[in-house]
Amino acid sequence: MTARRFQEWAEAGVIQIPISMAPPLRQVNSYLLRGPEGVTIIDPGPRTDVTEQEWKEVLRELGLQPADIAAIVLTHHHPDHFGLAGYLQQLTQAPVYMSARSYEEAERMWGAKSTVNEALPALFRQHGMPEEWLSQLPSHLHSFMAQVTPFPEVTFVMEGSPIAMGGGNWEPIVTGGHAPGHMSYYNRSSKIMICGDAVLPQISPNISLVPGSEPDPLQSFMDSLKRLGAYEVSMAFPGHRSPFDYFNERIRLLIQHHEQRLERMEQLLLEKPMTGFEVCSAVFGTKLGIHQMRFAMSETLAHLLELVRQGRTALEETGWNGELQFRALQESYRTR
Repeated sequence: MTARRFQEWAEAGVIQIPISMAPPLRQVNSYLLRGPEGVTIIDPGPRTDVTEQEWKEVLRELGLQPADIAAIVLTHHHPDHFGLAGYLQQLTQAPVYMSARSYEEAERMWGAKSTVNEALPALFRQHGMPEEWLSQLPSHLHSFMAQVTPFPEVTFVMEGSPIAMGGGNWEPIVTGGHAPGHMSYYNRSSKIMICGDAVLPQISPNISLVPGSEPDPLQSFMDSLKRLGAYEVSMAFPGHRSPFDYFNERIRLLIQHHEQRLERMEQLLLEKPMTGFEVCSAVFGTKLGIHQMRFAMSETLAHLLELVRQGRTALEETGWNGELQFRALQESYRTR
């Protein structure tokens, strides 16, 4: 890690700290805010040998001791945001703040009673994913355990109860869809939004259907975008890529992107009924590693089930093995 890797946004009182993660994104944005209450770290990144060393160097370059860290705030439960929280809590003794729903999702994915290693392949099998992909899923999912160990002891954040960071009050806003219980944080006086993965510049946040979790993730995401669009935002600090000042325009483009994806999938189904995996392959291709294929399949199912919810497609069993396929409701399509 080179010196002065971080970037300070002085007017916003925010220090942006890129922390290493696996491709294709390669970096996640952590943020650091200083105030009378102490230093707050937001989304410290995944736990690896590399990221532990990166944080040691960041603290040294900023002239901070572990005891200077007053709080660790998490937008959501994904390993690239949540992973180091337990390790840093042990190092600093700082409280860790996140939503109760987000912590529930962390338990669902990596807790002692988690069944996702069995439930996700079973869901994908129902929707036509071949065994060559299914066989890779359990070890892939298990590989994240090291990135999130140990779990932190958590203090729950609630919407409507501002938290102090950087000498100001920040309003937690539930912004689901990408991750249930995802929280964005808004400073009304500076019009700054720390938005995690709720709104990203240049790329679209993944919207995934996960067994036992949020049943309508795309609807939740679109509703959250519309909520965020009501805020006046001068600068947004996202979980990936650079901070940006076109927050409301980016929201409009993300809504348009997902509406177009729904249209494309509906058009595919007008040609013939298809399994979820067939639609996924048509939209995203199959030249993907297992990580990206998992995201692509979960995102495809989130969109297809949104079409079902809207009455634009039907979900049907195809035979004795319980495989499912989607069929376009053409009459509904013509009359919209």
